[in-house]
Amino acid sequence: MKPVRSALLIVLAVALSTAAAAADLTVSAASSLTNAFRDLAPVFEAAHPGTRVQLNFAASGALLQQIARGAPVDVFASADQESMDDAQAQGLVNAAERRNVVSNALVLITPLQAKQLPTALADLGKPAYTRIAIGLTASVPVGRYTKAVLEKAGLWAAVEPKMIGAQNVRQALDYVARGEVDAGFVYATDAALMADKVKVALQVPTSTPILYPAAPIASSRNAGTAQQFVAFLLTPAAQAVLAKYGFGKP
Repeated sequence: MKPVRSALLIVLAVALSTAAAAADLTVSAASSLTNAFRDLAPVFEAAHPGTRVQLNFAASGALLQQIARGAPVDVFASADQESMDDAQAQGLVNAAERRNVVSNALVLITPLQAKQLPTALADLGKPAYTRIAIGLTASVPVGRYTKAVLEKAGLWAAVEPKMIGAQNVRQALDYVARGEVDAGFVYATDAALMADKVKVALQVPTSTPILYPAAPIASSRNAGTAQQFVAFLLTPAAQAVLAKYGFGKP
């Protein structure tokens, strides 16, 4: 009887472990969503007893690569449409389930101690600006937005040699906050987090609206909960938290 009992206990342990894992919801989100999503996770958990939200933050392109390689992710929230379009093209998310959840804006910032502020993007071509933090354009949405703006203004050729590539928007923010660069491009929401260390020199209009889409991953083992999380992001309560961090409505 003892071997049978032991076998049953093992089966029960495995079943409980699987159930616990199924209750975990892994959300991979753009770096700029870090603070807001950390506030939102416990709110969602309280409304869904037994569910634990696990957060993973990085540049949208890096997150997409992780998901494409089989990372066990339930929800993807990117900082641009291009990353989500790529996810959709690869069959990682379903078009009918993606939703735009917030909007943002691009800004040019300088260290708080900077003696002069650029008054126009063209100023970045001057000798006074030798190091400019820009997200890597291959994987970081804020870098792609920046490059598009500078190309449209005919300034990319002058600014690219001064570019200090950042792995994500928060790294670009840190470079500026520490005074390691003369200026940098980040989202307005990120600049607001370090108002004591950086100052906004320019609001930078983009030809493409900065909209953040979120979607359940098609292969998620927690499809229902993943759909609920995306829907939750559009509720008044969640939008209020996002607005607290400077995000606009989608």
